Amino acid sequence: MFHTSFNRPEEQPPDKQTVYKPESYRVASNPSMEQNGSLHVLFAGESQTLPNHRLGPKVYSFYLMHIVLSGRGSYVTEHERYQLEAGDTFLIRPNQLISYESDANDPWQYRWVAFTGDEADQLVALAGFQPTCEVVSLDDYNHTASSYQQILEAFREGHVTSSIRASGLLQLIMSDYGKKQLPEAQLLPSSSRAEQQLHKQMVHYLTSQYTHPVSIEHMAEAFGYNRAYLSRLFKQKVGMPPSTFLLNLRLDHARHLLRERPELTIEQVSASVGIQDALYFSKQFRKAYQQSPTSYRKQVLED
Repeated sequence: MFHTSFNRPEEQPPDKQTVYKPESYRVASNPSMEQNGSLHVLFAGESQTLPNHRLGPKVYSFYLMHIVLSGRGSYVTEHERYQLEAGDTFLIRPNQLISYESDANDPWQYRWVAFTGDEADQLVALAGFQPTCEVVSLDDYNHTASSYQQILEAFREGHVTSSIRASGLLQLIMSDYGKKQLPEAQLLPSSSRAEQQLHKQMVHYLTSQYTHPVSIEHMAEAFGYNRAYLSRLFKQKVGMPPSTFLLNLRLDHARHLLRERPELTIEQVSASVGIQDALYFSKQFRKAYQQSPTSYRKQVLED
């Protein structure tokens, strides 16, 4: 981890009528050097720049995102030139030749965060950044700018959980941008889109809750929909009733336990997949796979 900061008065500008803010610079890196997660924040910082302060042309090997707090400046990519002011955020993509420079008369102050990881590309897209437009503008940007600062302070604190906190804050930042960029039509889903989303929620509900004694009634109560409507929608999208999907899911996981956990009894396997009646479990298992759970286990262990 590194911290860097300085604050020194600026030299007298050529125009004696113009008074600039003193230059300042603070930066801190992630105390965790491991990048095992799908999203890793590398460092964060903030700066009040001097007039005509310029970086580049250069390339970075990671994503680097700046939010402008005050003042003005320009950002130049390989394809576009942007004139930016307070509330604007500009994104630098990995391996892209860029440069950026503060205004001669009103130099900008900004905060930045650098990040990488397998999830970064998708996160950037969901936030509304596109190769054809690398800038997102927020009318009320104070809350988002505060999240940048919280990442910086977390890294300066150097706690073992700082990396986790930084990743969460970055996702909140991207959510702020995504809400701004999302077309109004997507905020109010069409009927077909709403049904598709509900179908996915039902599948997720069943696949995550199958170890518990869940039912279509429980699911209807959880989602606030009529039981018959959910059953009809699920069958239309999946090709089978939710009860059949749930049973097949449980039996498939039961086969895994029978193969991988030979020390478990049939009753314990049945309970582990959410079926409390071992006799019912054995009957359904035989019906699905044409052999009893005991015979199946014996067969796979002998192979």
